[in-house]
Amino acid sequence: MIRYAVIKEKFRHILHLGDSPQRTALAFAVGTFIAFTPTYGLHTLTALFCAWAFRFNLVAVLAGAFTNNPWTILPIIGSSMGVGLLVVPVGAPPLIDWNDFASKMLWDQFLMLWQQFRPYLLPFVLGHIILGLVATGSAYILAYQAIIRFRTHQARTKEHLAPPPPSC
Repeated sequence: MIRYAVIKEKFRHILHLGDSPQRTALAFAVGTFIAFTPTYGLHTLTALFCAWAFRFNLVAVLAGAFTNNPWTILPIIGSSMGVGLLVVPVGAPPLIDWNDFASKMLWDQFLMLWQQFRPYLLPFVLGHIILGLVATGSAYILAYQAIIRFRTHQARTKEHLAPPPPSC
């Protein structure tokens, strides 16, 4: 039978719980950058790959990657598009004739949308990268400070709860 201590030690090893605060904060920051990439639908797979490839704390990378979620996706896309359009101005948004669009076959609809929105691809990607870099720096600083405070509090609590030394 497998003992609890062995299982606990395996989990500590897999989750990299003994990592330094810098490394754990870096893992969270990498996850946050992944959250800001425009590869929607692949964030979790990218986070799992990065955690495996760089031997990061899996929970920290996933926590960072999940900063992009159903509640934050629209603000992230909107602000990324806004920043991207400030960097690479494109002009007026396209006017789409939806009646003409509805009468086309699926492939022709795709081509029509691609032609209309292609000029916005570069601002979309650049905006995500710029905001991702800003968010990554902020995430590293905040995560590092939080980890340091948590570990300090944890050490004080252990010290406070420790039994008094035996007296002679």
